[in-house]
Amino acid sequence: MQMSPIIAVHLTAAVSALVLGPVVLWARRGRTQHPRLHRALGYAWVTLMVMTAVSALFIRDFKLPNIGGYTPVHLLVPVVFFGLTRAFWKLAKGDIRSHRISMQATYISACIVAGAFTLLPSRYLGQMLWRQWLGLV
Repeated sequence: MQMSPIIAVHLTAAVSALVLGPVVLWARRGRTQHPRLHRALGYAWVTLMVMTAVSALFIRDFKLPNIGGYTPVHLLVPVVFFGLTRAFWKLAKGDIRSHRISMQATYISACIVAGAFTLLPSRYLGQMLWRQWLGLV
């Protein structure tokens, strides 16, 4: 597999969401809160997550265990949509605590866990990291 435009979009959106997530979460925590920053960056983060999830549907890998080219990591696509929908639903109901928990869970599962899977030596980004950049494996 090589870098295609859809992989470039997916990779850019995913890495951006990974970096932006903690900033969004920080903007509503601590002694000084920044609600306008939190809201603006939050919408940007949600947009990046939707871009990541939708683009993932167009990336298939027939080398790993799969069903029609979809590997187990693709199960995180509905997790992202469920988490974002639940977070906005809770926000609309005024349940800020559940909104925060849902967004944190979405960040951890979709950015941290999925990111860890992409660094496996058999995955595209893992091959770039371990073989090309570090000269290992």
